[in-house]
Amino acid sequence: MNYPFWDISIGYGLFMAAVAVIHVFVSHFAIGGGLYLVVTEHYARKRNDLETLDYLQRLSKYFVLITVVFGALSGVGIWFIIGLLNPAATQMLIHNFVWVWATEWTFFVVEILASLLYYYGWQRMSAKDHLKLGWIYFIAAWLSLFAINGIITFMLTPGDWLVTGDFWDSFFNPTFWPSLVTRTGICVMLGGLYAMLAINRSVSPEAKKRIVRNNALWGLVGVAIIVPAFMWYVQVLPGSLMSAAQEVMPGVIHSVRSTHWLAGAIALLLIVFGLARPKRQNKIVTVVTMLLALGWFSGFELFREGIRKPYVIPGYMYANAIEVAKIDDYTADGYLPHIAFRTGDDGADLYRRACQSCHTIDGYRKLKPAFDGTDIEFIAGVVRGSEAVIGAMPPFYGTVEESEALAEYIQRFTDNRPLEEVYELAGVELGKKVFEVRCGVCHEFGGRNDNRESLTGLSPDEYDEILEYSGEFDDNMPAFTGTTAQWEALVLYLQTLE
Repeated sequence: MNYPFWDISIGYGLFMAAVAVIHVFVSHFAIGGGLYLVVTEHYARKRNDLETLDYLQRLSKYFVLITVVFGALSGVGIWFIIGLLNPAATQMLIHNFVWVWATEWTFFVVEILASLLYYYGWQRMSAKDHLKLGWIYFIAAWLSLFAINGIITFMLTPGDWLVTGDFWDSFFNPTFWPSLVTRTGICVMLGGLYAMLAINRSVSPEAKKRIVRNNALWGLVGVAIIVPAFMWYVQVLPGSLMSAAQEVMPGVIHSVRSTHWLAGAIALLLIVFGLARPKRQNKIVTVVTMLLALGWFSGFELFREGIRKPYVIPGYMYANAIEVAKIDDYTADGYLPHIAFRTGDDGADLYRRACQSCHTIDGYRKLKPAFDGTDIEFIAGVVRGSEAVIGAMPPFYGTVEESEALAEYIQRFTDNRPLEEVYELAGVELGKKVFEVRCGVCHEFGGRNDNRESLTGLSPDEYDEILEYSGEFDDNMPAFTGTTAQWEALVLYLQTLE
């Protein structure tokens, strides 16, 4: 790594999600809200509906504050964060898509100018010119999405670019079109949902009924686009990504299933309180609907981000910025010679290089409880066999000495007492905890690497033999290095398996 690291206690992934999800949620409204404003204004002017026009003028102020002020600032924040969290991946995206970024920034400048002029032009421009300005804003905003969509989808499905290196193969990658349609549907849905927030008591009952039904239709049209488009999106994902996720990341797959229920709940609220009983639509219902939409969007982004693990760009770069093309160099030399910015603490540098992109010591995806009560030899063995650990972890391509240095660094922060003292357990209960800590890191009953059947019904001597030769069964499997009490307790626990 050619850059210093930014140590952050809450974890890279959690911090990035906290900023990015809200920004992207708002940016989709910036597109859908722009379309909503200009289309609704067009029909309101056609009917000479002054109340709706007054409502739209108030909404446009709210729209500018949310999209231009908050959206622009949080967008800059994302650039700041990704440059610190994964500078190597950020550098790659800038180099490969430099003209796409330049084009998108041009569209963004047009968006800002058009949105400000649109808001200030309600009383200063002719209706025809005002509508033209609204369409200019929406087209620039949607083209901005078009550009960014190619980059975002590339990070999940680089497709033929891995072989050809061709720019167009990277931009129009396998998930480009289904993602674009899905995100366009999100924009339309959010345009209607956000517009609900601007309805206040100054609107007459009849105008409120008309506006609420219009907004609900926008939301329902968005949902109707999202559901089939997202199914299309999932269908075009490489089978290897989906099968790996189903095996090692059930939470990611669960997030997909939850989106179906959330979309149904959003549609139900829009039908009941938007179309059937529009006068019952109030701030509470609106906020609940918005939270459901945020939940749906978070599930979608969690799925998109999670399914590509252990990569940040599948087939090209791992989440910890290890480039696939340089694996042989790392295997031959280790990590340390390739770390330009070093602190003098090799263990800390290796932790930052190999682990910190996804883990913290005692925060998000914390390592401390996983290794409390263990020893350096065991930790080093887990590090060397990281690709077999439950979850989606990249392989460790460093040397044996580096794995031990990394293990020594991690152990500084753990409870170094034996497991039986840390958890104050004995007998079968201790054996269960020993299995959980020393075996369950890779073997999950009912899940990945389930070995219950092969461990059931053996004699104590056979269990002893398994533990004695455990480090020889597989290159990724560490030897059993626990105490005699842990050994005996583990054998007792294994005898209880059915």
